Amino acid sequence: MRSHARTRLDNAEKSLEVAELAAAEEEIPASRNVAAAVAVLSGIASAEAACCAALGRRSRGDDHREAAALLRQIVDRERAAKAVLELINLKDTAQYGLVPITKRELTTTLRRARILLDFAREVLRR
Repeated sequence: MRSHARTRLDNAEKSLEVAELAAAEEEIPASRNVAAAVAVLSGIASAEAACCAALGRRSRGDDHREAAALLRQIVDRERAAKAVLELINLKDTAQYGLVPITKRELTTTLRRARILLDFAREVLRR
């Protein structure tokens, strides 16, 4: 499972990098939705990496909220669990919504994805 954790962490890092590149395209309104959607995916991958490393398993269901339940089983996990739930709550709007993501929502989404990425990195170092 350690190799799965590393793979998911690599995916999370690259996804956040792509999200930040898209977010920098401020003159293109659709870029905010794309950036937010990719940041959500980064956060989910980070949560999975942490769970693989700490618990030897990850959420495999359609409901990504299961990842938050698993994160709560890891020490120092409440902030990460909250962050993943906040990202999941924005997932449909970012990916499928017709309402543009605001700059503030995007900033918050990127911040949550970074929290999860930092958490996953810390868990993998243990």
